[in-house]
Amino acid sequence: MMENFDVVIIGGGPAGMAAAVEAARKGVSVAIVERNDELGGILNQCIHSGFGLQYFKEELTGPEYAENFKNLVEQAAIKVFLKTMVTDISPDKKVTAVNEDGLVTLLAKAIVLAMGCRERTRGAIKIPGTRPAGVLTAGLAQRYVNMENLKPGNRVVILGSGDIGLIMARRLALEGMEVLGVYELMPYANGLFRNVKNCLDDFGIPLHLSTTVSRVIGYPRVEAVEVCQVDDKGCAIAGKEKIIPCDTLLLSVGLIPENELSLKLGLKLNGASNGPVVNQDLESSVKGVFACGNVLHVHDLVDKVTVEAIQAGKNAAEFALFNTVRRDEQSQFIKYSNNIAYTVPSIFNTSKDLLVKFRVRKPITGGQIKIFSGDQLISESRIRDFKPSSMEEISLKKDDLCDQAKGLSIILEEASA
Repeated sequence: MMENFDVVIIGGGPAGMAAAVEAARKGVSVAIVERNDELGGILNQCIHSGFGLQYFKEELTGPEYAENFKNLVEQAAIKVFLKTMVTDISPDKKVTAVNEDGLVTLLAKAIVLAMGCRERTRGAIKIPGTRPAGVLTAGLAQRYVNMENLKPGNRVVILGSGDIGLIMARRLALEGMEVLGVYELMPYANGLFRNVKNCLDDFGIPLHLSTTVSRVIGYPRVEAVEVCQVDDKGCAIAGKEKIIPCDTLLLSVGLIPENELSLKLGLKLNGASNGPVVNQDLESSVKGVFACGNVLHVHDLVDKVTVEAIQAGKNAAEFALFNTVRRDEQSQFIKYSNNIAYTVPSIFNTSKDLLVKFRVRKPITGGQIKIFSGDQLISESRIRDFKPSSMEEISLKKDDLCDQAKGLSIILEEASA
């Protein structure tokens, strides 16, 4: 089967649906290709509230948020390919996929990558010990409990204080499981403050900072884990080990953008965010291919995913219609100080306004952002605190970007500096 579309969206989660709806509003033909058997992505298993406050101006659960966009997709008459796995994308925008009916080939004028992200596993962080049942990622546990009505264990230890881990600490406690504690390698929590407060403090679940799981014990089921305090370099401190009897270990140790297709397409990736290098239009290093959502960089709120995806969908539609959204060959990389982990976009030009998103590497008290075009200071923020769990945003007008040849530098100064 072969079909032609103006815009093809890879991924039917919140980013893919928002991009598709916005592209369709521009009057182009749109298709969504989704490997699961329904749209919605990770939202379908996030039954807790707290979604939609920024975009829909009301508090929704994950499935409710997804349902709003599913309805918009249906109303826009967007072609949806479910249970369809994309195996290849060529630079001339030919999408090859497979499903129950066989081989599917979609020819597009523009493509939006919205494949989301996946969780790091035990193998990714190399925890020593036996290989028993009972070691699983927090997202998998969330699916077991919320969608499949399965109980992952009785006595649970959680490694990592990311938002999924914090939310699952509360969820498991509500289901009657004993959550013995959340252990975090860093000296600070990685999740949002509201989740630490609502999911741990309100349920009496302890958070142990500068501590990690150093060994898994038991077979064929987890019987205990060894935890150990670490120094400021993340190295185990001898004599600070402790055995915690448990039958389940949940891992909430970070997310990785799903960029296997991006690599096959030959996109340049940002080594810090693991997502594609994009410009202000969210266009990648391959002309007419755009990226948004967690495949570009890991977001803290789905509302922000939606806003970003709307921009990607709009620009993809304009490219398909007019071929006017182009990568400026004179684009320059945005430079930033060591206190900043990465920026999105990675490159810029002075032809249009610039919204820069970034995360800090560590909590900073009394920091100040200064932005330079060459040697000229063009913007500075008030002095305030910064946390890795919150995505920061800076808006710059094109008139403020001065001479593009001078480049752009973002400096985050600490109060003590």
